[in-house]
Amino acid sequence: MLEHGGRLRKAALDYGIAEAEWLDLSSGLAPWPFPVPDIPQRAWARLPETDDGLEQAACDYYGAAQVLPVAGSQMAIQLLPRLRRAGKVGVLSPCYAEHAEAWRRNGYIVREVLEQEADFYLDSLDVLVVVNPNNPTGLSLPPSRLLDWHARLAQRGGWLVVDEAFMDNTPALSVAPFANQVGLIVLRSFGKFFGLAGVRLGFVVAERKLLKLLAEQVGPWAVSGPSRVVGQACLLDTEGHARQRQRTEEASERLALLLDQYGFNPQGGCALFQWLITERAEHLHQFMARRGILLRLFTHNSSLRFGLPGEEADWARLAQALDAYAKEAQ
Repeated sequence: MLEHGGRLRKAALDYGIAEAEWLDLSSGLAPWPFPVPDIPQRAWARLPETDDGLEQAACDYYGAAQVLPVAGSQMAIQLLPRLRRAGKVGVLSPCYAEHAEAWRRNGYIVREVLEQEADFYLDSLDVLVVVNPNNPTGLSLPPSRLLDWHARLAQRGGWLVVDEAFMDNTPALSVAPFANQVGLIVLRSFGKFFGLAGVRLGFVVAERKLLKLLAEQVGPWAVSGPSRVVGQACLLDTEGHARQRQRTEEASERLALLLDQYGFNPQGGCALFQWLITERAEHLHQFMARRGILLRLFTHNSSLRFGLPGEEADWARLAQALDAYAKEAQ
């Protein structure tokens, strides 16, 4: 299994600090979970059904013609390679490592390409995978460029897979409204923006035939009844969406300014995190962890992802730790 953020229990054991005493900034989740509605008894007692309104709520929220709910977009990442014969896959990198891993495990030739290399390699690929906005760099590509790539791939029966896990703050940049076209597949995560990763819910947006094939791989009742209730309530909460967008954007800007104040100028980010490249990434990660602050470390490019603090006490704690590190480095 690949390394991911959010492994708080492991950090607690490694550093001898109780879980409750940690400030976990490692997972890129909004630190303000949406309120969970009362779950009707029938949602627990009966098998989930697909005519409860969840799909329609998701279509309205994403501007999509049709969607397939899955138990987290990670499920779709692992199953999509089963729907094609082996071929050549490009993954715009660095990005969420599970994409390249899933295609490799299913026998595809995978080339990880930089954003500026994509046009050069595109005509030799069967599939191109793009995370937009990217995790962890925060790079955001315009829909026009993605749709151009899709058109070139689709002419040869190819796919463009766009992982929009961090798109909720910028819905105008989503290509989900265009995903009724053959060969364009959009993945949407529920847990990050809504701050409810434990619900394990995501959506695939694509043309109807592909969704039917994917549904056969997913199998029946993939999303639990209680998760469907929570998902629908959150997707319909338009006032909550506006409030969440405002406070995450303000917090992300505040985080960038805080890091810069102590000599760490972020190289990228989005509304849910900031990304820092530094030759001392591993040292800073350990320094923070010894103080009960968990960051996401990427060793391959010596970088760190900082999630958003949720409370004023969390901001003060992070500032104190950054100040201590800056003084130690002098």
